[in-house]
Amino acid sequence: MDNRPVGTRQARDLLRVAFGPSAIAIAVIAAVVLVQLVIANSDMTGAFGAIASMWLGVHGVPVSIGGAELGVMPLLPMLAMVWGTARTTAAATRAGTSWFVIRWIVASALGGPLLIAAIALAVIHDASSVLIELQTPSASLAFGCVLAVHLAGAILGVGPRVTGRLLRLPYVPVWLPEAFRAASVGVLALFGLSGAITAGSMVVHWGTMDTLFGITDSAFGQFSLTLLSMLYAPNVIVGTAAVAVGSSAHVGLATFSSFTVLGGDVPALPILAAVPSPPLGPIWVALLIAAAAAAVALGQQCARRAEPLPEAAGKLTTAAAVGAAVMALLGYAGGGRLGNFGDVGVDQATFGPAVFIWFVAIGGLTVVMSGGLRRRPKARPVPSAAPPPPPEPEAEPDTLPVPTAEEAEREPEVVLEPDPEPEPEVEIEVEPEVEVEPVPPPEPAEPVEPRPVRAAPRDVFDFDDDPEAHYFADDDHTSDEPRRSSD
Repeated sequence: MDNRPVGTRQARDLLRVAFGPSAIAIAVIAAVVLVQLVIANSDMTGAFGAIASMWLGVHGVPVSIGGAELGVMPLLPMLAMVWGTARTTAAATRAGTSWFVIRWIVASALGGPLLIAAIALAVIHDASSVLIELQTPSASLAFGCVLAVHLAGAILGVGPRVTGRLLRLPYVPVWLPEAFRAASVGVLALFGLSGAITAGSMVVHWGTMDTLFGITDSAFGQFSLTLLSMLYAPNVIVGTAAVAVGSSAHVGLATFSSFTVLGGDVPALPILAAVPSPPLGPIWVALLIAAAAAAVALGQQCARRAEPLPEAAGKLTTAAAVGAAVMALLGYAGGGRLGNFGDVGVDQATFGPAVFIWFVAIGGLTVVMSGGLRRRPKARPVPSAAPPPPPEPEAEPDTLPVPTAEEAEREPEVVLEPDPEPEPEVEIEVEPEVEVEPVPPPEPAEPVEPRPVRAAPRDVFDFDDDPEAHYFADDDHTSDEPRRSSD
């Protein structure tokens, strides 16, 4: 449990959101630059300018060195920066956080990197006065790229935490989170299958990749080529996805699509050994399977909960549009100008629409086949209001009206009432008599012997007795007659 005051904890969270991911990126970049300068036995004159340029390059800002523009920046560091921003903002947004604090979190996620971008531009401008080859990039482009990268991370971090509040709004559909989840699954499926195809193509063209690694004999040079290939791997995977959905990717004059391959000069980067060589062959079948499988994954996510036709169509269309927009943004961020080779990237005019068509067509068919449609329940008739109670009968007057002479002379009409219907006879079911078992007579009680009555002891005096009755004469001793009172 955190025992710090709320203000201190929130201030620390805001500082971590504002400068945490950028500080980690600067530390890694500084370590790489210093190692490179030490190995090259160079002085530290342009170290700060190189660090600032590489930090802006992580955000997709083109770097110009010696008149050559490097606009194709690796996507892997940019995706790592988006992930870091999303993680820090999600950690700072706790359950029950107010909208006021959420606005401060988003503002910190954008304000800190913009401040660092301004400092980096100043450092590059100062270093360009010493290093003539280094040129200061456009300030508006630099601020725009930094803002876009960290805004995407802030939305990904804060969005899931406030989904419950947004669904309470009346104009937000309930299926919107499911559409975003389906879009993310479709994009990840397309990206992953394209990566598998890229790896398989590299295995097929293993000899070409070995030749590209052989342009340097030093172990450090080969390590640098391996590191560059890893950083540019997402760029190549996005190009493979463009070819899979029917669009095209190009490296200068070399163009690659599902149906034609036009050769041209390709940079000596080992990861580019995966590009197909003419003729294309049956590889386009595997590319179409990858696009269809990604669309099926998106459709299955949309069909997880059956919806009526309008809601299901809205969910599928939203998911396909979001997925196509994400892939188009990745294609734009992974392209640019590469010195004398020319433009590198995907065909933006067809890449996004092709992804949308695949997701809608195959995804919609998957929704129908997976049972993602249901009928709208019929509205039950609303019961009408209760009928008004019958009017109460008027109270009869206490006095009967006096009939007139004409009414008295008129004979009363006899109204014959119909005979009442005979009431149905009710059959009385007679329950069978239950035989009662005779109760046996009680056994005679044993006679109780009377207790013998003891005579009173002689020594007990009877105060009611006449003492003279105990006296007798001698002549009465032998007589059996009782003594008389006259004697």
